[in-house]
Parts: sequence; C-alpha cells; structure tokens
Amino acid sequence: MVTLFRLPREVAFPDPRQAEPDGPLAVGGDLSPERLLAAYATGIFPWYSSGSPILWWSPDPRLVLDPARLHVPRSLARSRRRSQWRITADVAFDRVINACAGVDRPDQDGTWITPAMVRAYRQLHALGFAHSFETWEGEALVGGLYGVSLGAAFFGESMFTLRPDASKLAFVESVEWLAAHGVRLIDCQVRTEHLARFGAEDWSRERFLAALAEALEQPTRRGRWSLAATPAQPPPGP
Repeated sequence: MVTLFRLPREVAFPDPRQAEPDGPLAVGGDLSPERLLAAYATGIFPWYSSGSPILWWSPDPRLVLDPARLHVPRSLARSRRRSQWRITADVAFDRVINACAGVDRPDQDGTWITPAMVRAYRQLHALGFAHSFETWEGEALVGGLYGVSLGAAFFGESMFTLRPDASKLAFVESVEWLAAHGVRLIDCQVRTEHLARFGAEDWSRERFLAALAEALEQPTRRGRWSLAATPAQPPPGP
C-alpha cells in the first residue's frame, strides 16, 4: 500500500525522503506560485491526470543532467550545423506550453498538463520563474520546451516537436545557454532514454537533494531571458 501525505492548507511539504521509491509523496494543496516554488525548492514536483487530485512526487532515482556533461549525438550535431532554424527564449511561452499540452505522445494516454497546470505555469512565467525555449522555421513554431528556474537549477517540465530534431535543437541550445549563465543542475525528473542519450544520469535522491541545496544558494535569474544575452564577465584581475 502506498502512503500519501495530505497537504495542509498552508504552504508546506513533508520531507521528500519519505516518498516511495517510485516517487509519490503527497496529495492535495493547490498550484499557487508559492506552493509550486516551495515544491521545486524541496525537490518535489506535481504530476497528475485531469480529473485526479493533485499529486506531488520525489522519485528515487532522479534523472539529472549536469550541463557540463551534455552529449550531442553526431547526427544531431550535423543537423544543427545545416539547420536554418532559429532558437529563441521566452518569446512564445504560452504557445509552447499549449503545444506541450496538446501534442500526441505514443506512450501516454492524454496529457498531464491540465488547464490548471497551464494557468499555473503561465503565472510562474509572468513572475519570471518559468521559461521557454523555442525553435522557429521562418515564422512557424516547430518545437520547444519549458521549465522552472531557481538558483543555479533548472527544472525541465515538457517539450514538443512538429519537425524531426526541432525540440532536440532547442534542448541543446537551452543546456548550453543555461551552463553559460551559471546553471549547474538540470532536473529531468524521471528517466527516459531520449534524455539519457544527451548525458542525463540517474542520481540517488540523496545526491539530488544535496546538489539542489547547493544550487539554491545562488541567486535566481528572474525575468525574461534572451539567447542574445551574454553571461556576466568576471572582474578584471589585478
């Protein structure tokens, strides 16, 4: 039998170490910005189906990508060099999350990105915590992804593609940009072979929580992101 904690009215979460190995921890609460940010900062994320109560998860192991260990497959590297597509950040957040919610996925029945989820992450985007990366073919949006940023951590949520490699190129560009701007931990949540091919690895819950605590010691880069923005340069030496 799986034991789930029922969340109180106030914004609070149980210790994620009390979650079942496959991740379920708590039920209830809401999707307010305060609760979502508290969840991510604790190593917890929401994941549930339409018509179900809100479920909160902290799986063990956790799929994590160290941006410094990003692996770009040769075929994708060739496609990237030849591509005429344009990659942007925070240009079309609403369109990206709606596309992620609406795309058909062969291994899923329906979507976990409910209308309430869409509204909640749009709020986080307006507050400068949720961000999108987009792939454009001319003026057409053909791929992208979105996630949440806290400190030196980025929590990937979902991606979509309408053209082969479109979301993969957005992913590679996003990881490289995040690394250049101080992000040291990308949470991929649960294992997929797709992300493992890019260098994501299974971490124990303890390792993930320790790395997350360290990442949260850094300031959060809030506001609208731009791929044209250059990382801050260190002050000149003596």
